[in-house]
Amino acid sequence: MKIFADLFITFAKIGAVTFGGGYAMLPILQREIVENKRWGTDEELADYYAIGQCTPGVIAVNVGTFIGRKVAGIPGGIVATLGVVFPSVVIIALLAGVIQAYSSLEWVKHAFAGIRVCVCVLIFNAVIKLFGKAIIDRWTLGMYLLILAGSVFLNWSPVIFVVLAGLAGVILKR
Repeated sequence: MKIFADLFITFAKIGAVTFGGGYAMLPILQREIVENKRWGTDEELADYYAIGQCTPGVIAVNVGTFIGRKVAGIPGGIVATLGVVFPSVVIIALLAGVIQAYSSLEWVKHAFAGIRVCVCVLIFNAVIKLFGKAIIDRWTLGMYLLILAGSVFLNWSPVIFVVLAGLAGVILKR
């Protein structure tokens, strides 16, 4: 029972302090899950993100489900998922009635503009950390550059890039 409480509390804390969605959550997940709890590795976390990108739903919830399932089976996945969404449900329920009344205030607009800048920095930091783990040789660097160019110039779904990268990884590593 302790592991379920630990999963719920850990993911509720992550869910409570993560603004900006799944990408902004990566540095917090990396610190809590990989460094503090040791429930997974950097590589596993990157894999969960890739799979989370290809599956329906919110990336943060999907990653929480994967990690929870790894740690404590299907019940662990359910508990971790509930932990991630719990803070958002509570906050949204409390704010839903008043958000429209205050959204037109200048200081509220400025606060959200500042939060968006912070989220960009968190995402950038996550990319830097993952880059060092993902780009390990000239083949992965080539894949990175091709996918980067494709994502900039093509209007394709991220799922297509993930599937193609997975196939290229299988082919190149044989």
